[in-house]
Amino acid sequence: MSITPDRKKELIGEFAKKTDDTGSPEVQVAILSERINNLTDHFKTHAKDNHSRRGLLKLVSKRRRLLDYLKAKDEQRYQDLIKRLGIRR
Repeated sequence: MSITPDRKKELIGEFAKKTDDTGSPEVQVAILSERINNLTDHFKTHAKDNHSRRGLLKLVSKRRRLLDYLKAKDEQRYQDLIKRLGIRR
C-alpha cells in the first residue's frame, strides 16, 4: 500500500523545483496522489477494509488542503500540477 523509496525518489525528481526539494507543495501532492492511487487499487480487492478507507480519506483531505494552498499562492503552478497529475477539478 505504501510507495517504495525508489518510486518516491522518482516522484521527487520529477516534481521538485530545485535539487533536494521534498517540501514544496508539488512534491507533497505528487507523493500523496501516488499513495491515494495505490489505496484505490487496494480497495478493488479489499472492499470491506474500513480502517484503510479512513486513512484514504485523510490523505485525500490533506492533498485537497495542499492544493487549495497552492491555488491561493500561485494559480499557474496549481493548474500545471493538476494537469501533470491528471487530477480532475
